[in-house]
Amino acid sequence: MVVANLKKRSFLPPLVVGLGIWVGFPTTVAYQDMRSLVSGVETSDTRWNAFVQTSVAGSVHAAEMPFADANMPTGSISGSGVNAPGIGSVAFKGKGAAANEVPDEQRINRSEKKGRIVNVTPVAPPKAFNAGSVLDRTSSLILPEFDAGLKQAFVKSTIKGKEIQIATAFYVKEDKKVAPGVPAMLADLVNNDTPDILATAYAPAEPDYAKSSPFESLLKDETPNDGRFIPPVSEGDHNWMSKPLPASVFSKPEQKCLATAIYFEARGESLKGQAAVAQVILNRVRNPAYPSTICGVVYQNDNWLNRCQFSFACDGRKKVVTSREHYKIAEDIAMAVTAGKIFIPEVASSTHYYAEYVSPRWARTMEKMKKIGLHIFYRTYGGGWS
Repeated sequence: MVVANLKKRSFLPPLVVGLGIWVGFPTTVAYQDMRSLVSGVETSDTRWNAFVQTSVAGSVHAAEMPFADANMPTGSISGSGVNAPGIGSVAFKGKGAAANEVPDEQRINRSEKKGRIVNVTPVAPPKAFNAGSVLDRTSSLILPEFDAGLKQAFVKSTIKGKEIQIATAFYVKEDKKVAPGVPAMLADLVNNDTPDILATAYAPAEPDYAKSSPFESLLKDETPNDGRFIPPVSEGDHNWMSKPLPASVFSKPEQKCLATAIYFEARGESLKGQAAVAQVILNRVRNPAYPSTICGVVYQNDNWLNRCQFSFACDGRKKVVTSREHYKIAEDIAMAVTAGKIFIPEVASSTHYYAEYVSPRWARTMEKMKKIGLHIFYRTYGGGWS
């Protein structure tokens, strides 16, 4: 039975296997083509220099084609690729070209296309913290419970209308210091802190050791007019204004004559108006054309009825002081003006004045200076009588 079975075995399977081996192994020509493909694809003078890739330029892959000339670099070809029937658009890629690991969005040249990606700077959300300020920085988006506190910035200020009061609390106004011996009511008229040293109503001024040493104050050169008040001489004033008053003007009789003239001539005027009348009288004392004493100036020609220098002295009426208060003011003004504590620049070297309700002829020949109250003051052009 065994022998019979061996005799019946078919030779077809070995034949098929052998035929497959013969067909599967390449021929000599196939070996040559394979060798050329494997070894020649890396060179520039081979017949096989590219292979088909199912992608063209513009996709995520680069379409590259090696050139026959080895000196020319291999690069992407815009619009490369062919339309292969049954396959679609394909491109050629050299075997030796390794895959570029750089992402496509970084390899694309956008120098002419401009970038399509917008760079956005990351911003952290606001936080509740203080950045070195006295106020905490908060966000109503993150912490909505602080909304009520933030709205206080729009509330009407509680200090509205109190700005001056608050400012004066930090900058205290200092009242003007009253000079020694000068009543407080005359403080606004005082414009000289160094009175005449012969004024008995004032203490002598102490040396300012911040500006001069004690030795300089003791060893300074003595001059005849040192410490005496000399009025400031301005344009249009006369030379006799630059000399001090005689010492006799500070005596009680002289001061009484000056206070009496102020009282009867200008007690109804303001303090400045009364001081202006006193300055005119003292200007005449300085002027060589008039008597050298206050009483001599006030009562000059008092025996001429209504023709003297000051009308109260020759109007024929008995002079009685009816208001001691006004007379005390006249005495204070008389000494302050005599000592040079008060000097009115607008009156300057005026030696004449008259009430505005009269019109004397002599006024046309003099220079008008200033109107203070009811009195208009004049000075002469020649320095004496016009």
